[in-house]
Amino acid sequence: MYIGELFFKCVGVSAEMTLVSKLHNELVYDRRLNVLASHLCEMLPNEASVLDIGCGDGKLDKVVQEKRPDISIRGIDVLKRPKSHIRIDKFDGEYIPCDNNSFDVVMFIDVIHHASNQMLLLEEAERVTRKSVLIKDHTNNGCLAKSTLMFMDWVGNRHHGVALPYNYWTYEEWLRNLDKVSLDVIKWRSKLKLYPLPARWVFDRGLHFIAMLSKRK
Repeated sequence: MYIGELFFKCVGVSAEMTLVSKLHNELVYDRRLNVLASHLCEMLPNEASVLDIGCGDGKLDKVVQEKRPDISIRGIDVLKRPKSHIRIDKFDGEYIPCDNNSFDVVMFIDVIHHASNQMLLLEEAERVTRKSVLIKDHTNNGCLAKSTLMFMDWVGNRHHGVALPYNYWTYEEWLRNLDKVSLDVIKWRSKLKLYPLPARWVFDRGLHFIAMLSKRK
């Protein structure tokens, strides 16, 4: 059990109703969503067909499409939420229910570290994309990196029932594993400024990245 969950159980407060979760939703979520959408809009190619794997309720995709109406986005997720903002189909978390070379871009936004078989999911993305894979995730490098990432993960996802295996890779592990699945790094952006100051000093600090990857020919 993660230390945050243990603490709240000891004091008799459910994780879903904690002040931390409420503050995250009210003060952090919308800013983070809009900053992240701006990064994605800059990096996605013109008139791309995009498959967003692990898209949640699709709100981020809706914002991206509003900013970039030339892009079409379809989502898949292991959980079907009561409300969704784009078309979302359910999948098993491993095998993508699409034909080879079906989309211009396959996208993972904070998804790979939740997967039980990370390499299989990357291999599936390489199979389904025609051109590129776009990943937003974390690097487990630096002082207290994993503890910080675990805390952010728990606050942002625990109340949605998302699996939390905390499978974070270091920057070096990312490069090795991407090479194994024949994906080449075209662009790697690590200064995302997702959080306002002073929270940025704790929760940003190089722990996040967005990478545009090219399918190796």
